[in-house]
Amino acid sequence: MSTAGPPPGVPDAMTTLVTGVDSSTQSCKVLTVDAETGRIAHQGHAPHPEGTAVDPEHWWKALESAAGPDLMRTQALAVAAQQHGMVALDADNRPVHDALLWNDTRSAPQADRLRARFGPEHWARGMGVVPVASFTVTKLAWLAENHPELAARVERVILPHDWLSWKLRGMLGDPVTDRSDASGTGYFSVPENRYRTAELAHAFGRVPELPRVLGPAEAAGTTARGTLMAPGCGDNAGAALGLGLRPGEVVVSIGTSCTVFTSAPRPVIDPTGAIAGFADAQGASLPLLATLNGARVVSTTADLLGVDLARLDHLASSAARDADGLIFVPYLDGERTPNLPFASGSLAGVTRRSLTPENLARAAVLGVLNGLAEALNAFRGQGIPVHRVLLIGGGARSESLRRAAPDMLDAEVVVPAPREYVALGAARQAAWTVAGTQEPPQWEREMDAVYRQTDAPAWAGTVHEQFLELRNHHYGL
Repeated sequence: MSTAGPPPGVPDAMTTLVTGVDSSTQSCKVLTVDAETGRIAHQGHAPHPEGTAVDPEHWWKALESAAGPDLMRTQALAVAAQQHGMVALDADNRPVHDALLWNDTRSAPQADRLRARFGPEHWARGMGVVPVASFTVTKLAWLAENHPELAARVERVILPHDWLSWKLRGMLGDPVTDRSDASGTGYFSVPENRYRTAELAHAFGRVPELPRVLGPAEAAGTTARGTLMAPGCGDNAGAALGLGLRPGEVVVSIGTSCTVFTSAPRPVIDPTGAIAGFADAQGASLPLLATLNGARVVSTTADLLGVDLARLDHLASSAARDADGLIFVPYLDGERTPNLPFASGSLAGVTRRSLTPENLARAAVLGVLNGLAEALNAFRGQGIPVHRVLLIGGGARSESLRRAAPDMLDAEVVVPAPREYVALGAARQAAWTVAGTQEPPQWEREMDAVYRQTDAPAWAGTVHEQFLELRNHHYGL
């Protein structure tokens, strides 16, 4: 799509403008685009506060700041947001507790008990997901167990994108959600396309009011200013829409966390819990594997070495291809896949030869790629084709990572032109909703670079085997 980011201008009077919002962990991004071409007319950005528990009002203030007056001249609007966040509201629709975000791991014990109570097979086949601390149902279990007086006040539970969409509608009517976001709660069944509440009742003690689940491109109402609201979606489903995924393409997104996902015609059932069988925003499935440790592994290593990211990238490019045997298992914030919420990182293969700034920088890059290689192998094990990897996110800017990725991931790697793909996907959904067509509009996709495997990629397999041996031994896997 032709969205090279021209400076905002006055659009043609005949142009239909639509807006997509990406309310992520760290910030809010807003894109207003031409509904026919996807060309950007306006973009804005505002930060979110740090932390894994946040007052939702911060999201609203960031959205107002990022959007500015632009929402007044758009014909349709959709919100995509971080998944899983627990927004538990009382009878006055006020949060009883700060929203617990996806990366808040305090509910790990509750996740363990829910897996044990019903069994991984039950969860995978019934819901499409096996609970980990990220999922909403575990956070509600934590609230009920640790703050029963707050849990008793909860009337309804919604998700971050549901809450923002409802605020845009003036909190009139009831909140709604979509399949993609609902599929990350642990109480919506992707195979059955409905809520399953017995597990939620066990976790929370009862079933609070839940938002109605809209279909793809089904209107959610209008804003206070009369703008048509699309259903919105989870952030990864938004990115899939924004990228216009094709068969055999798998997205690898390297941001605060890493996600690996693709579009699939049928639900994926993985009792190991490694692959979450989420829904996408077009009526199909979005198998996804997520890890907690992404770009921050590289930025933390840069801080340790006292260099900026550009210098770290240069160091990593100057190192031996295998970092002279230096192996970094980068579980700096615990880990979600594998399920090690309280793990710490480890460094092995330390010798006088290997312990150099260049090799440490390279080991950090390879540490991230090793986790992603394991994710893609899990996809292949489920029969999901991996012909091409689309590399996106802030971590995709690293040239050393781009060049190592084809060998490490065993696939051609394509880097799409830099875009805010989650916000762009939300805008595409808004354009789809206002058009009322069977399929979303077809916007052209631009590629920034293509990277292919080297003639001798065996080094990458050796590095990955050493990584797995260290990881499995150190963490008892």
